[in-house]
Amino acid sequence: MNPVKATNATKEGHRVAVVGASSLLGKELVAILEQGKFPVSRLLTFEADEAEPELPIIDLNADSSGIVEDSQIGEEELDFAFLTARVRELPAFLKSWHQQGPAARCLVIDVLGEGWGDAGDSPAAGKLAENLVGIPFLDRRFPVPGIHSAAGRLHVSPHPAVIVISSLLLRLGARFPLKSAVAQVFSPASDAGSRGVEELQKQTVNILSFQKIPNQVFGAQLAFNLLSRLGKSATGEMAALEARLRRQLRQYVGERVPLPALRMIQVPVFYSAGVSIYLETVERVGAEAAAAALAGERIKVRRAGLDAPTQVEVTGSSDILVDSISADAEHPKGLWIWAVADNLHLAAANAVELAASLREKARV
Repeated sequence: MNPVKATNATKEGHRVAVVGASSLLGKELVAILEQGKFPVSRLLTFEADEAEPELPIIDLNADSSGIVEDSQIGEEELDFAFLTARVRELPAFLKSWHQQGPAARCLVIDVLGEGWGDAGDSPAAGKLAENLVGIPFLDRRFPVPGIHSAAGRLHVSPHPAVIVISSLLLRLGARFPLKSAVAQVFSPASDAGSRGVEELQKQTVNILSFQKIPNQVFGAQLAFNLLSRLGKSATGEMAALEARLRRQLRQYVGERVPLPALRMIQVPVFYSAGVSIYLETVERVGAEAAAAALAGERIKVRRAGLDAPTQVEVTGSSDILVDSISADAEHPKGLWIWAVADNLHLAAANAVELAASLREKARV
């Protein structure tokens, strides 16, 4: 495991570790933590992403000299740990956490949503992850008894597309019985991390200058193109990501609304995801009534007279922007919904909100 890095934080608060802090998702999460909305007294950043340079572990504590050894950090010294990148080797505190079992003090929040991950994979951790998927702003309105509590050790903050789809279906399903749904997720390059963003940038430049394009991540030309699946030479895992989204949707929405058929499309967009949903209701529902059911916390519905929301527009926001809903011309009970969200910011913000929710539950 790489060494560790640190920064100034408030004197009162929680002791937090971010594994993979130099990844795109890790940087976003650290930035949110440093805004001070979640009280942090000690912030440890572990550089565990194999695509990133090896950096020291830094203890972001005012009283710290800056660099500490991985072996000096124990599980019992931390309140929360966020997993934001795959690890080649588990940090010492996570190995200790795993060995402690139910007696472990630290709560681990998996922001990648991969369960325990490639390193140290265990059936026990996987079983814990199955029932602990959390979306706090939805949990408050649509609670599921027993699905999410501070008693569990491993908590999953789901993929932002799962947050978007769950938000739309649960809000509509609370007002109108739903018959079926189909969702298409337009995945940005940043879902593949910094390597994906870099490859898309190089492909774009090289195509315009008539040079050979790199394709190690996507396995094919993504620039000025769409991919329904990655090429054979790809190092990315689009099929695995699609399977993860299905699993998380099944775990979170359960039988509260129809489980949507799901398909992912890789698009030549650097950041922010788009989601297109077609759904059919049991009874005919007007577009205006559907829009009124959706509007509320975290969801903003655009009026028909305004421009459609785009991935560029939503960057840096935790909001889900929804275009004006349209009825299908050939299916009276069919509705089309287009939504966009900043994939990195929404994922990181939900993870921090999940930690705050667990803190409140622990106090009760």
